[in-house]
Amino acid sequence: MVIDDETALDPKKKEMMMFAKPNGYVASIITLDKALENFRANKYEGQRIFILAKTPYVFLRLIQAGVPIEELMIGATDLLNEGIKLSNRAFITEQQAQECRQIHELGTRIIVQHAPSVTPTDLFKIIH
Repeated sequence: MVIDDETALDPKKKEMMMFAKPNGYVASIITLDKALENFRANKYEGQRIFILAKTPYVFLRLIQAGVPIEELMIGATDLLNEGIKLSNRAFITEQQAQECRQIHELGTRIIVQHAPSVTPTDLFKIIH
């Protein structure tokens, strides 16, 4: 599941994202409001869902709405060489760091790992 308002509301971007979906998997690209509505309606009851989003804010909103997220992985980001460096492929803004702190306070573990071959690092060993 991709939760991103910009992509979900742009048919061309949405179509391009669907090309990246692996065969045999169901994918959806929806707005944050639609995701919250679907989770509140228990639409995903009993399913394992892999969620992709551009910012930690999306996950913060989901967790605040009661969606259980045990672990969050920050991989590669759109921000490069700006803000707080998490890895060679991931940077976050101070606002995003604050959102990560809130997510952590709500009980979700956050790791930084841009590829399976890279050892995951706890975010809070990088930022404080």
